[in-house]
This record gives sequence, structure tokens and C-alpha cells, in this order.
Amino acid sequence: MNPFSLAGRTALVTGANTGIGQAIALAMGRAGAKVICAGRRSCADTVSQLTDGREIMLDLSDPMAARDVFSDEPIDILVNNAGIIRRADAIDFSESDWDDVMDINLKAVFFTCQAFGRAVLAREATGSIVNVASLLSVQGGIRVASYTASKHGVAGITRLLANEWAARGINVNAIAPGYIATSNTEALRGDPDRNRAILDRIPAGRWGEASDIAETAVFLASPAAKYIHGALLNVDGGWLAR
Repeated sequence: MNPFSLAGRTALVTGANTGIGQAIALAMGRAGAKVICAGRRSCADTVSQLTDGREIMLDLSDPMAARDVFSDEPIDILVNNAGIIRRADAIDFSESDWDDVMDINLKAVFFTCQAFGRAVLAREATGSIVNVASLLSVQGGIRVASYTASKHGVAGITRLLANEWAARGINVNAIAPGYIATSNTEALRGDPDRNRAILDRIPAGRWGEASDIAETAVFLASPAAKYIHGALLNVDGGWLAR
């Protein structure tokens, strides 16, 4: 048996319409999984590239939106990728920008994990959760107060759930992406000074690709990672080692 295969398993990936989420969904499909692509926007483009996939609409601005999703069919893998960011100086940061980010990036992550865990434990099965955290799970950042707080929280609940569920057959881990070349970072890459400052700190000497995160997610969801629990795996080209 190939320990990196996801054959016979079903994965749900949130925010699968573009960027890192799309790359994760496609990588899991290539590894043999049936993939459910969830988003508040259409994931039709992602589904069209999958051999065995479908989409569901899931607006996680309602943190309880996924409460009934896992009762429809057995799902073995959950990837919490959906997230948003708001930028402002801390002295000017608004309550609405705080709440909007925390609802999607942290509250929805926890309650989606809870719904998944309940379903897996009820059928006495095994499962894997991969949360997408951030370098700002361990750093402070600038002008992203709610994003930083939410991603610190994602790291914390990943460890909490691993403590509670590891012995019950559910692996819970997180990935901390570094600077990845997606639409979200287009402005940074287009600014010569910021782009150079970022590249100068990355030992690998390049921006990450969405596929770098995707293949790591496949590994953490696979039998090869069965003894990995509560890990925050930096996929950052060496940024945090600098």
C-alpha cells in the first residue's frame, strides 16, 4: 500500500475556488481522493479539473454554516483553508473588521472541526484535519490585528483538538504557509522594494507556489502522517529559520 495515497477517501476543502484551496483540492484528487470543493463562490473551475469531485456552497461568514455538512455522507479529510484579511493600523482598526475576520478565520474553523469530529467519532472511524494557519501564527505582523489573532488561534485549537482526538483516531495538524505567489500577494510582488525585501529573507530565494502547500496538505492527510498530531508545519522556504 502506498502510504501517501488518499484512494478510497473523501476530502472536503474550504475556499477551494482559487489559490491555495484550489491547489489543495486538485492535489488531493491526484492522490486518489474524492474531493468536495466548498466555497461561498463557485468552485466549478476546480471541479472541472477533478476526476471525482463536486462543489457545495458554504459561506463561512456564518461560523456555523458547516454544522450539517458532515451528516450527508462520510467525509474522511477536512481542510480548513477559507480565510480573509483586513488591513488597518491598530489604532484605527474597526470592530467590524475584527469580527468579520475572526468569524471566518477562527470561529468557523473551530465549529467546522467540531462538526467533522462529531461525525467521525459517531461512526467510530478515523479522520484527518489540516488547518491552514500562517507565519502570523507565530509572528506579529503589521496592520493585520484580527488576522494575526485569528491565526494564533488556529495554531492553538489545532493543538487542543490533537490533544483531545489523537487517541480517538483523528489527526489534527496545521500548515503555516510562507509568502506564496497567489492573487492575494500580487501587490507585494509588484512592488520592487517589498518584493526584494521579502526575497532577501527567504533562504530558498523564491516565492512559494500554491502547489508547495498543496502537496504538504496531502502528506498530512495521508497514512504516512498517522503519528503526526498537533503539528504546525512551516512551509515557508526557510523564512522562520532566518
